[in-house]
Amino acid sequence: MARLKTEIRATALLRRAQGAGAFAAVLRRGDPDAGALWVVTRQGGILHRYVEQMSMSGGREWFRDGPFTEDEQTLRINKAVDRDPDLWIVEVEDSQGRAFLDGDIAKPETAVEAAAKALFRGR
Repeated sequence: MARLKTEIRATALLRRAQGAGAFAAVLRRGDPDAGALWVVTRQGGILHRYVEQMSMSGGREWFRDGPFTEDEQTLRINKAVDRDPDLWIVEVEDSQGRAFLDGDIAKPETAVEAAAKALFRGR
C-alpha cells in the first residue's frame, strides 16, 4: 500500500491543529518523501512525544511517551536527528493537549508486555 509523503502528512497535521484553534509549527524538516515524523505536544509546561511505529499486529500506530522537560525533549530530538537526519519534528501547542494525529494511538502496554519486551530486547 502506498503511503503519503511525510511533507503532506506534516502539512495536513498543521492544518488540522490550526483549524481547531491550536498553534502548530514544523520545528525540523526532514526528507519530504519518506522521513519519519515525530509530533511533540505542549500543554502548558508539559511536553509529550508521539512517534509512529509498527505495532505488534503489523499496522502503524502512534506511541506516546513523556512527560518531558524542555531540556529532556531537546536532548531526545538532538540524539534522534544524529541517528536519522531525515526526521521531521512538528510541535503542537494546545490547551487541551490534543495531538491531531492521522492514525490510532497505541494503548499503554501492560506490565507483562513491558517485561516480555525487556526480556527479548537483546536477542
